[in-house]
Amino acid sequence: MKVSASDILNASILIVDDQEGNVSLLEQLLSGAGYMFVASTMNPHEVCALQRKNRYDLILLDLLMPGMDGFQVMEALKADAVDAYLPVLVITAQPGHKLRALQSGAKDFVSKPFDVVEVKTRIHNMLEVRLLYKRLENYNKELEQKVQERTAALRESEARYRSLTELASDWYWEQNENGDFTKVFGPVLELLGMKVGNGAAETRVPVTPGWNEAEREALRTKIASREPFLDFVFSRVNHDGSKQRFRVSGEPIFSESSRFIGYRGIGVELAAT
Repeated sequence: MKVSASDILNASILIVDDQEGNVSLLEQLLSGAGYMFVASTMNPHEVCALQRKNRYDLILLDLLMPGMDGFQVMEALKADAVDAYLPVLVITAQPGHKLRALQSGAKDFVSKPFDVVEVKTRIHNMLEVRLLYKRLENYNKELEQKVQERTAALRESEARYRSLTELASDWYWEQNENGDFTKVFGPVLELLGMKVGNGAAETRVPVTPGWNEAEREALRTKIASREPFLDFVFSRVNHDGSKQRFRVSGEPIFSESSRFIGYRGIGVELAAT
């Protein structure tokens, strides 16, 4: 995440000072440095309304102003803020005001009389931090939106799958992330010889003779890769020589935080051919 020189020069800046000479000096300094969007006001009572409307990336704020000083302006800005970052650089000729200004929420300060190099450096640095903060904030919002969309998609998928299982003719099954069966309903228990405990399988499906191992391995590979599968057919040959064929469909299950927590699926025994 990087802020370019162009990004910084295109940032929006508001100058707040009751002295016209100071405003003109700062405007000339900023325009001469290449900043494109610089506004100003000599009325501190206008600052909150201007900030609500324009959301400046930086406010250059004089502390000593009649009617409403810079400390009062900062308190009003904090009460009206849409994020936790107050983009204020204070301007003061009083050394004793610097610590108080920082405690009031200012991010930096500039001393009067101005040192041109110092002013340019502090403005550049503050804008860089502010723009990085905004990008991080936007990234977090996008990430939160993606998580919400993913959660909604998972819930929709769960609803669809629930409807599908209600139509399943033979059995329904669930496994945890370790591959252990946690729920199995239907004649699959008898068909596959699974042990039952409290309405659910206690252990993995026992390995019994006669299974087509190539088919079972293909199914295990899909599950190990956390892939959904549809109408997967596998079979076994019984001791009497008869052949059974089964068709299963399954999908991975994820938690709301997108952590894999197992599989679930449906299956039917196919008619002999």
